[in-house]
Amino acid sequence: MVFSSLAFLFMYLPVVLIIYYVTPKKFRNAFLFIANLFFYGWGEPVFVLLMLFSTVVDYTHGIFIEKYRNNKRVAKRFVISSVIINLGLLGFFKYTGFIGNTLNVILPFLNIPVLKLPLPIGISFYTFQTMSYSIDVYRGDSPIQKNIISFGTYVSLFPQLIAGPIVRYKDVAYQLNNRRENFGDFTHGVKLFCVGLAKKVLIANQMGLLWDTLREGYNENGALASWVGIIAYSLQIYFDFSGYSDMARGLGNMFGFYFLKNFDYPYISKSITEFWRRWHISLGTWFREYVYIPLGGNRKGKTRTIINLMIVWFLTGLWHGASWNFVLWGLYFGIILILEKLFILKLLEKAPAFIGHIYSIIIIIFGWGIFYFSDDCGGMNGFLGFMSSLFSGGIISGSALNTVISYLPLLIVSIIAATPLFFKVYKRFAGSNHMWLFDTAATVIVLIICTASLCNQSYNPFLYFRF
Repeated sequence: MVFSSLAFLFMYLPVVLIIYYVTPKKFRNAFLFIANLFFYGWGEPVFVLLMLFSTVVDYTHGIFIEKYRNNKRVAKRFVISSVIINLGLLGFFKYTGFIGNTLNVILPFLNIPVLKLPLPIGISFYTFQTMSYSIDVYRGDSPIQKNIISFGTYVSLFPQLIAGPIVRYKDVAYQLNNRRENFGDFTHGVKLFCVGLAKKVLIANQMGLLWDTLREGYNENGALASWVGIIAYSLQIYFDFSGYSDMARGLGNMFGFYFLKNFDYPYISKSITEFWRRWHISLGTWFREYVYIPLGGNRKGKTRTIINLMIVWFLTGLWHGASWNFVLWGLYFGIILILEKLFILKLLEKAPAFIGHIYSIIIIIFGWGIFYFSDDCGGMNGFLGFMSSLFSGGIISGSALNTVISYLPLLIVSIIAATPLFFKVYKRFAGSNHMWLFDTAATVIVLIICTASLCNQSYNPFLYFRF
């Protein structure tokens, strides 16, 4: 495992920032590269070699793609080679066991030995990033990176290394060698980091505890408790991942980098199409640009569009985990998006806005139910059992009611925080001459509260570490 949260906050990060800013600009990428590898290798030193291998492979492929730019056939072979190697590494470490188990179910007489390989943290993110480099260079969307240290800094950049967002090379190509750090961006980065930290520590962790408590006794808790539980899980996964994305963006600002926004209040969506424009934007953008559009997108007729969408959503589900529930989750949303494209969106446009909101939230909540119940969490039986509890078993038991009441204030705050309301109120006063005093005080208070919470909490999972 990587650094503990407190060790990262009060040891690793301050030391790295101090050394980074006293280092001459021309050596800052080299220092960051070393710091990145140290960060990643703290808990998994052997997998640093895997990351270095990916770095060398894609850097070398980029050089050859540029060299044979005028010979499209040869250049294309190098792109294909890069994609095969990257997907091969991802497939070997992430899906070997899954494929073996599946084949043993379908063809039990084969009795295939199943390898149980440890999953390198962040491999799903950095393999997609390195592939984007080779593809973008081939397309002419990005310049070639001739400095392997600068390229290695991009691949291993610790703010977003282990849980995203997915940063395409073309989005940071100029920044790698030409960024200009300044005090304004640094302070904005600190504030954004603390916002993300609060999302994670003060909201996501607590919603996770509520979900775990209500899920474990769903047979006796009653339907209302199960609904509160799955809503809590929906809030947990949103604040967990959007919180980490905000922390990554904030850390990037501290070092002069700008990462694109990864979440845009997805739970206010009035359709599932809108939801996926607001949720995990970097992943959706990656699949659109490197899978959906190359397959033909929506340019080759309705039937081909449907096929392309199902391929993309099958792969989106599979990307999230080596378990059939993730594949089912991806296909679930793929089918709904196709139905929306065919006729549901037309109906929603004519209906009052609140109908779209209710429709979207129900679809999303059921989707998170599919997402949660992997093979390690009860599988399909667990999913069906929990889903049935949403509509049976009485209203709510006494013990579940006490649990819900104890969490109710935070639950209400969390629901409001998942909308733009707090941000709109903040923006209204952002132009005040003394707003910097409020920002500073709020940042310090949040940091103190989060630190105290981290000292007392034993429950502090990052859900997307396993992807």
